[in-house]
Amino acid sequence: MAYIVVSFHISWALTTNKPIHKGLSLGLFVVGMLAHATLLYPYMVTLYGLNFNLFNVFSLISLLFLFFYVLFCLYRPILSLGILAAPTALLGMTVGYIGRAPYQPLTNVSVGIEAHILLSFAAYCVLLMATVQALFLRLQIRELKHQTVHRFWVNKLPSLQSMEGLLFDMILVGFVLLSIALGLGFIYVQDMLAQHLIHKTVFSVLSWLLFGVLLVGNWRAGWRAKQAANITIYAFILLAVGFVGSKFVLELLL
Repeated sequence: MAYIVVSFHISWALTTNKPIHKGLSLGLFVVGMLAHATLLYPYMVTLYGLNFNLFNVFSLISLLFLFFYVLFCLYRPILSLGILAAPTALLGMTVGYIGRAPYQPLTNVSVGIEAHILLSFAAYCVLLMATVQALFLRLQIRELKHQTVHRFWVNKLPSLQSMEGLLFDMILVGFVLLSIALGLGFIYVQDMLAQHLIHKTVFSVLSWLLFGVLLVGNWRAGWRAKQAANITIYAFILLAVGFVGSKFVLELLL
């Protein structure tokens, strides 16, 4: 109900050009996240280990999306992007609750491995958010130059300066989380070749390097706007190949 109410409130504010009530919106988001986490917890945290089946992962990712969105909302004027955040969280929670998948607990793994997996999910979520943000930024830049048919929706987005600032906030947070996750992986994973993790590691490291180059380029050379958006998209494609593509190759092609 919290997700539905805040979705209607933000939609109403955007369509009528009224201000979005920040306190009300963030309060509803927090209530929704607490209920979402309470619902997900017994399905994911079991006596036999963490259960990462498909539907639990989908619900967890949507919850992480919303968590980081609320975090960025605390200091960035991006409440209007809640028009995407709230329905995403609602969809993820619903699918995670009604979906049924084989029980897939992680047994006999160390706390370090569990932390590595959770931080990897968190990094993936933030960097996926950064990629979506990069796509919106490109649309916004295109509209400012050409005034296309997307004018109505682009006008509802935060300012270009806020969108650029948010993009680099997301990249920095995702880069830090990915750095810690990779570090824990190198420490706690015993044999990457035997566990078929070398493909994922290579692509993840390449993505990490590209995101790092982008951050340094922004700091030293002022990379921004369309250039930053393009590099973000390319870096995330590498990360996605590492997370999803290598599994597809190993299980379906080889």
